[in-house]
Amino acid sequence: MKFERASGIILHPTSLPGPDGIGDLGPEAYRWVNFLADSGCRLWEVLPLGPTGYGDSPYQCFSAFAGNPYLISPALLLEQGLITRGDLADRPVFPVDHIDYGEAIQWKLKILDRAYLRFNQSHHPGLWVEYGLFKTAQSFWLQDFALFMAIKESYGGVSWENWPQPLRKRDHKALESFMHNDAQSIERHMFRQFLFYHQWDELKKYVHSKDIKIIGDIPIFVAYDSADAWSHPELFFLDDDGRPTVVAGVPPDYFSPTGQLWGNPLYRWDVHQQQEYAWWIERLKSTLLLVDIARLDHFRGFAGYWEIPYGMPTAEVGRWVR
Repeated sequence: MKFERASGIILHPTSLPGPDGIGDLGPEAYRWVNFLADSGCRLWEVLPLGPTGYGDSPYQCFSAFAGNPYLISPALLLEQGLITRGDLADRPVFPVDHIDYGEAIQWKLKILDRAYLRFNQSHHPGLWVEYGLFKTAQSFWLQDFALFMAIKESYGGVSWENWPQPLRKRDHKALESFMHNDAQSIERHMFRQFLFYHQWDELKKYVHSKDIKIIGDIPIFVAYDSADAWSHPELFFLDDDGRPTVVAGVPPDYFSPTGQLWGNPLYRWDVHQQQEYAWWIERLKSTLLLVDIARLDHFRGFAGYWEIPYGMPTAEVGRWVR
């Protein structure tokens, strides 16, 4: 791709206005794209779009591949016939100057559950075909992610390190039993991903129609409490119980006398190399389905990273690893 000089704006979709407590991929996102185009902007930087966990940071997501279901637009679900106006009648009154994540998330999940129920009960042959194609196309990560989220949900949202050992260590019989007993929960999480990807794809087409490119974000590290670490423990420095042995951060500097203790699990690059970097290739491919240009966040870590023994209270004790 040839890069030409252009101006743009960083704005995460959660920052958009709207009636549902949190910005989403609906009408206000299209209005935002019109504003960019009218302003002569050719770039929109979106930051990570993944499903956020504790702390609501897009840099600590439950997956490096999945989209954030809280960004799904109820207005667009209404247009599709997946919800009715009656489904929106009990919408809370949300603050206009900030996001109340707790209330907004509960509201969004209620709407998404209603959409899933109507999808199962309705006759949308075209949508069913699209859903099947989506599941096939995203098979590298989708089933593991949905299973991870369903198990997490069944145990009250706790980190996977606190799950029963058979599920934590992905015992085949334990997973088979859970998938049999909680099939609907798993399917619901896959359906939410389908809705996110469908709405984002439509918005991306509109962005392109305005001659604008989207800059996305690939944080170098993933969260420990993520489907990535749980489903691919061999790719990270984890012990036999699945807990980190070393974690990420940066050493003390002018800005922070104790450094920054991020706590992300570190990659076993030797294993990635043995697997011909399959996970990273899939991650890049997945990101470039969503955006036109990918920004590698903290790319310095690809050359050398600060390794901190797990359990340290600060980032002061550690070493640089090539």
